[in-house]
Amino acid sequence: MSWLYIALLAVAVVLVAGAEWPRLGERFGVDSRRRRQRARRKASLRVVRDDEADEFAASVERDLANLPTIDDRERRSR
Repeated sequence: MSWLYIALLAVAVVLVAGAEWPRLGERFGVDSRRRRQRARRKASLRVVRDDEADEFAASVERDLANLPTIDDRERRSR
């Protein structure tokens, strides 16, 4: 192979990569990583049915009751 063929091959590769860049960016870019991570997080979510609503509300109330709080006196001293 001569240097001319190697140069033409390199130019062809650059042209194809430039033409396909928008599609490659969608698939491998930063935005696609965020979309995949969000899809993974959403896959683990589930809908609370009516028969589970009371249990869910009680769970939320327990969680809120267990949160640490700051008294007004402590807030003023800071």
